Amino acid sequence: MKLPYYHYQARDTNLTITITYVYIFICSAFQTDFWNPETITQVKPEMRVDFRVEADKSADVESLLEQSGVEYEILIDNLKMVLDAQFDSNVRATGHNYEKYNNWETIAAWTADIAAQNANLVSRTQIGTTFQGRPIYLLKVGKSGSNKKAIFMDCGFHAREWISPAFCQWFVKEAVSTYGSDTLMTRLLNNLDFYILPVLNIDGYVYTWTSYRMWRKTRSTNSGSSCIGTDPNRNFNAGWCSVGASKKPCDDTYCGSAPESEKETKALADFIRKNLSTIKAYLTIHSYSQMLLFPYSYTYSAPENYAELNTISTAAVQELASLYGTKYTFGSGASTIYLAAGGSDDWAYDQGIKYSFTFELRDTGRYGFALPESQIKPTSEETLKAVKYIANYVLDHLY
Repeated sequence: MKLPYYHYQARDTNLTITITYVYIFICSAFQTDFWNPETITQVKPEMRVDFRVEADKSADVESLLEQSGVEYEILIDNLKMVLDAQFDSNVRATGHNYEKYNNWETIAAWTADIAAQNANLVSRTQIGTTFQGRPIYLLKVGKSGSNKKAIFMDCGFHAREWISPAFCQWFVKEAVSTYGSDTLMTRLLNNLDFYILPVLNIDGYVYTWTSYRMWRKTRSTNSGSSCIGTDPNRNFNAGWCSVGASKKPCDDTYCGSAPESEKETKALADFIRKNLSTIKAYLTIHSYSQMLLFPYSYTYSAPENYAELNTISTAAVQELASLYGTKYTFGSGASTIYLAAGGSDDWAYDQGIKYSFTFELRDTGRYGFALPESQIKPTSEETLKAVKYIANYVLDHLY
């Protein structure tokens, strides 16, 4: 079945009202999967909008857009074909591979193996279980020492963002393989611990492998609704459900029945609360759109150390671009993209972790969530440079 994916952009701001109406009409008339932004309510003037509709509705959607004067481009006219091509080879190697997308069973086994093979640098703990009972594994990476401060980094919040867990795995590989040879990595691991959560939304990630590749939320049940799941990145107690989130369980940005209603988000929050005295930076890895964001997203108010976060981001995206020329935009979440409450980065910042960042990895829409495996290595290499820069800054500015 053809699953077209559309990428639209308004011609000018005078069309804003018309275009917003068009999107609302499309959402009501057709089954629409928003890729970027995440919901219709987040569409802003002059914003590029990426969304997917079913093949048999594509002619009607194109006709409506043309009649309304909306400039558009079809980036993917057969999503199934692109998803199939996401695996660069149909021959899947048995076992773990850093340049391939690994399923959860493979990642879980890898967490045990990488810790066992690098006991001087890596240890594995379980910080909770998912709604469906899977263990949530956390890796602690760093040379053993006393009174060390830490950086927390998670991947795999949204199930369909496969490049995110791939980066967390890549980071651990680079840590253990370059310790002792790479001066900066050695300095970081000698003086800091890194808590790495390879996949937060494990149930959702499994579902993208077994049932529906475009799934985003958790897989928890919702009282009074047949719809499944909560958006984990709308489920934290940071302006919870006040803006840019939905109270409807069927929506992709459903905020949950209460803050930390999800076993996964509660496990993460509990761990950070328990280790607040040592965790000095929080990094959360998402895709896509090539952005480096910092608080706030639930309000337009600037964080207390806005200038510092902006300066760090400026340098970090320059580091990232130095490898392959990949261009990132950066800034506070609300002003750079849209208002969205309940995010983990805002929550971490409000807990007192003053260096809190969200990465949105490659690309800007050509492949979107279907980024080919051939881009895992370059994406991870460039992202690593930015993460190492931020970590080094944090180490030089401990508080």
